[in-house]
Amino acid sequence: MHTFKPKEIKDLVMDYLAACQEKSIHQVRIIHGKGIGSLRRTVHAILEKHSEVVSFSLDHPEYGGWGATLVSLRPKPV
Repeated sequence: MHTFKPKEIKDLVMDYLAACQEKSIHQVRIIHGKGIGSLRRTVHAILEKHSEVVSFSLDHPEYGGWGATLVSLRPKPV
């Protein structure tokens, strides 16, 4: 996500989640990096408001820890 401008992050995350849900991918990983945490906070703020997000949490320390977020999406109605 570091290659994107801050104003592009919301659309990027929303489009990614929509594409995953469309393909019936309900467990996704968003790598935002560790840095100072501003991208993580932005991503989490988007996820908190997203109606199709069931839950999200930081990844296991062995697999990225606070540099990545795991997201569970609501299955798309058939």
